[in-house]
Amino acid sequence: MKFPDPLIPGKLIKRYKRFLADVELENGDIVTAHCANSGSMLSVQDAGADVWLSPARNPDRKLRYTWELIRIDETLVGINTALPNGIVEEGIQNGVIAELAGYRTLRREVKYGKNSRIDILLEDPARPTCYVEVKNVTLKRDPGGDGPAEFPDSVTTRGAKHLVELSDMVREGHRAVMVYLVQRTDADRVAIAADIDPDYAEALKKAIAAGVEVLCYECTLDLDGIEVSKPLKLAP
Repeated sequence: MKFPDPLIPGKLIKRYKRFLADVELENGDIVTAHCANSGSMLSVQDAGADVWLSPARNPDRKLRYTWELIRIDETLVGINTALPNGIVEEGIQNGVIAELAGYRTLRREVKYGKNSRIDILLEDPARPTCYVEVKNVTLKRDPGGDGPAEFPDSVTTRGAKHLVELSDMVREGHRAVMVYLVQRTDADRVAIAADIDPDYAEALKKAIAAGVEVLCYECTLDLDGIEVSKPLKLAP
């Protein structure tokens, strides 16, 4: 996934009200950017860190910038949770996510379950329909260390609900896959942060027991774009 316009560098002043971030640009101007991330952003909102913003293409948009990347230690991290579905879609179409290859059609945001939408729906007349849920992973509590990337970074009752609905799809004879997309390159595995959300950790155990598959993939990131690179292990 390529950024449609060159990113604009700056320094993070603070993130606040969940969806706002104040950033000082290189020319000294201070702007407020949209922060497309509803999580706690634990470990990826350090004041003074290098960040990069994308300019809004809609001239009528109130916030003229969107926060895309932050540098933590020596690692770029993608914090925009509006992007992972598209990144995973590209990874499937390019054959990088081999476990999800071979389906005839791919659709996004399809209604299913109890008033939900599945991130990606893969269909083929020769195989069971595949329901794919994507989660963005940014948390790493020891930047520069050998610890895992972790999900979630805050309590997510919605995420637990998605796991129940994926399990329901398996019981109906379909395939269901949970994809953890790690938008950083300094971890060799993904762990579930049970201390942050024990209910989510328990829901994932039940989903796996029900037949939901789990895939973890790392991204490569630069100022031009973000793409899926290689699989990671799910820590026990």
